Amino acid sequence: MGYAPCDQGLPLRRVLIVDDHPLFSQGLAELITQAMLATSVDLADSVDEALEVLSRPNYVDLVLLDVSLQGETGFMLLPRIAARELPIPAVVISSSEDEPTVRAARAAGARGFLPKSAGRAALAGMFRTISRGGEYFPGCARSPDQAMALTPRQLEVLSLLAQGFPNKRICQSLGLTEHTVKTHLKAIFTHLGVHNRTECVSQARQMGWI
Repeated sequence: MGYAPCDQGLPLRRVLIVDDHPLFSQGLAELITQAMLATSVDLADSVDEALEVLSRPNYVDLVLLDVSLQGETGFMLLPRIAARELPIPAVVISSSEDEPTVRAARAAGARGFLPKSAGRAALAGMFRTISRGGEYFPGCARSPDQAMALTPRQLEVLSLLAQGFPNKRICQSLGLTEHTVKTHLKAIFTHLGVHNRTECVSQARQMGWI
């Protein structure tokens, strides 16, 4: 089959969305391609159809899996992927955001969990984490080589940023020059893979850092 572990960075080659709500899956597929998170996206609305897609001689780098699929649980797909010895990470995307569902996803072998209420920044953060071989669960987005790579000072800057402080107030609160604050912000944005203050705060909250 030629599958390779998903540790190649972005964009991924091909993503499979397994969801039985066409409007959601089609909208998510469009968002993924527009954001250049993946080159190609396939859709399936059942476990059997997903397995049929995965049996084709092409690369699938990530499976996005809904919990409820036409009367069956999406979790059924995970052991069947493992049984075929396909090193394809799967992330559960569900409208159920309760802790038991998250624990069930992890126990079933999912690499991550993303609520359907999540925004674009969280989606992109999940893709980045998974593409590096990490796990993405609420309050815990980890890659093997960088779990909390921000310095204590950068975390202080991030905390004040989340409180809505402009750069000058951050400077005053921490006794730093504006140039130093800008340097810290640039490092934080780079680490989180975001481009502005709003995305930064959203992603940091999704990861449980603030």
